[in-house]
Amino acid sequence: MTQPLNPPPLSRRQTLERLRADPSVSVLIIGAGINGAGLFRDLALQGVDVLIVDKQDFCAGASAAPSRLIHGGLKYLETGEFRLVAQSTRERNLLLRNAPHVVHPLRTAMPTHSWFGGIWPSIQRFFRRPAKIDDRGILISELGLTLYDFFGRHFRSMPRHSLTLGRRVHQSLPDIRRDVRALHTYYDAAISQAERLGFELIDDGCRTHRGAMALNHVDLIGADSGTVNFEDEEGNAFTVRPQIIVNAGGAWIDEINRQLGRRTQHIGGTKGGHLIVDVPQVRDQLDGRMIYFGTPDGRICLIYPFMNHVLVGATDIRCTDPDRAVCDDDERDYMLEAVRYLFPDVPIGPEQVRYRYSGVRPLPRSDAADPGQISRDHAIVEDRIHDWPVLSLVGGKWTTFRGFAEEVADDVLARLGRRRELDTRQLAIGGGKDYPRDAAAREMWLVRVTELCDGDRGRAIVLLARYGTRGDAVARHCERIGVDGLSRQRPLDSLVDYREGEIDFVCRFERVEHLADVLFRRLPIALSGQLDGAVIDEVAALCGVALGWSDARRGSEIERARDVAMHAHGVSLTPAESSFQENSP
Repeated sequence: MTQPLNPPPLSRRQTLERLRADPSVSVLIIGAGINGAGLFRDLALQGVDVLIVDKQDFCAGASAAPSRLIHGGLKYLETGEFRLVAQSTRERNLLLRNAPHVVHPLRTAMPTHSWFGGIWPSIQRFFRRPAKIDDRGILISELGLTLYDFFGRHFRSMPRHSLTLGRRVHQSLPDIRRDVRALHTYYDAAISQAERLGFELIDDGCRTHRGAMALNHVDLIGADSGTVNFEDEEGNAFTVRPQIIVNAGGAWIDEINRQLGRRTQHIGGTKGGHLIVDVPQVRDQLDGRMIYFGTPDGRICLIYPFMNHVLVGATDIRCTDPDRAVCDDDERDYMLEAVRYLFPDVPIGPEQVRYRYSGVRPLPRSDAADPGQISRDHAIVEDRIHDWPVLSLVGGKWTTFRGFAEEVADDVLARLGRRRELDTRQLAIGGGKDYPRDAAAREMWLVRVTELCDGDRGRAIVLLARYGTRGDAVARHCERIGVDGLSRQRPLDSLVDYREGEIDFVCRFERVEHLADVLFRRLPIALSGQLDGAVIDEVAALCGVALGWSDARRGSEIERARDVAMHAHGVSLTPAESSFQENSP
């Protein structure tokens, strides 16, 4: 199924002008995380006039802080959530087809220490009784993975699980704990650039239907009878008159409802911290695999290769203030200790952490003693505020966003007296459209784009991996001559894998408002552990040219990005690293 070509979407200025001329929309979505973005695209595809807004950037918050897994939820089998596992495995398989530029198969190994461990605790968990599992033995793991293969049979695109015993385990992973007796290997998937896919959902929606509009970095001020009031960062107010409001604010759902005019208690979020660690000895042994393992305290942890480093996660801690959610030193130390538990002879310390992040999962309010036992399923909760039905999207996860969006869209369409016109199950997203599916098609794409990259085949390969088929448009933009008469093909001094024209393209065509939007979300610069003072300065200079920033604005953007890097992500930046001067070119 292909998507129609459409005129360029409305710009931010055009969107604000249109809303001031006519503030009426059928649906207002507050919150542009993955739940909101998925719903926005689905409604736009049905021709619904819909506006999505967020106080931050698109796909910020918890949607920018996942374990980056697209998975069926193996652990949900223990609690008997078979419907969720079935939906998750189906949606995982669909995402592998619809977003192949950012979603990739992930071979996963689960170490076991015994034959019979975990049977009784698993039975207790199945009946929703508290139980700690520090060892899922071979038999219970074999049963679970057989069920997992069964639930993942729809749209299957990956092999079934296998079992490795004895000496072969330690030949494969020489530094793993000596008491590991077996490895179960199965397949899930990982998403390399979650934030990018979130933006592409927004972009697809805007390009599909002229009545679909999106605004980032706007504040909800309040609501009265008939209108919802907002203000942009420059203090410009505007109002919206929706028929239906969807609250997709994630961990902020209750706060948004309060601002709209009603106090609710729908959310009881938990904080999940993750690390990007430079530990080549472990990365090389993983050989592309994720290890999904239990710790002595009964928690589940994971570690897998990610952008030349390894990603380690995750914590699960109650959190009442999502605005203050950071991966603190205690969480960092806990996750490093988990790695040392699995690989006891590998030296690893805080100095090897290149990046850390945290987000608050928008889980339903629960009295469960163990946050890990709170269901990851999703639900639509309706409140009546003023004259609107306000639908709060509680729960959910990256893997199932499309299915959740479909459920909500069908509800909204029914309320509007409309019918679904387009099925999204096998509809490509963003750079996944027309993605080359075999070696011959890939070669044809690379040959064509290599010509646009001055014959640099390696550059074409990078663009396909980073943008999918949208890399063609990036290459064409870089081929043009800039206003200074120089080619935009020049590599950045601080990031040789990026081109000046690439940064220019992202700024001009991907709804960038701040330097941090580029560094932390549109591109995987910070996520890949490459962020330092020189990078911030050089990217800021290019953003300033593309977006017409003054020297003062550029300076404030640099300070803002540095603050986010140091305080939210643990990146070490000293004052001497920044060479920016207010009068520098």
